[in-house]
Amino acid sequence: MNPPANPARILAYDHIGIRVSDTSRAINFYQSLGFVESASFPQFEANEMLSADGVRINLIFNGTRTANAHNALLDAPIKLPGITHPAFIVDDLQRLQTWLGEQGITITEGPHPIGPRRVALFIRDPDGNVLEFNQLITGDAQ
Repeated sequence: MNPPANPARILAYDHIGIRVSDTSRAINFYQSLGFVESASFPQFEANEMLSADGVRINLIFNGTRTANAHNALLDAPIKLPGITHPAFIVDDLQRLQTWLGEQGITITEGPHPIGPRRVALFIRDPDGNVLEFNQLITGDAQ
């Protein structure tokens, strides 16, 4: 027997929280990607960052920095459940790719098609969090 359906409609996606180990380093990195800090929540060790087009992320500032850190969800041989990465839509993936190279930010995968609708590339932030960037090739961003 299936559980009853949620009676409240899910209207939109709001944000993703990204745990980081160094506040200023993370803010600088995400600012370089086009996000600006729009709110600070010291009591929750977090902030909110917003892109010019209204894409929202939260940085969570309680990560522990360790030597040779790896992404526990992606780099370990045993794959644990969890959210592995946010995926952002961009208007010009080639321009992003060129800029990443100029900034010395390593593309860890791609660019390559993923299904019939997008071309994607992946990078990692300074803490090893994976970020996916997509350019849609059919359909729209909705």
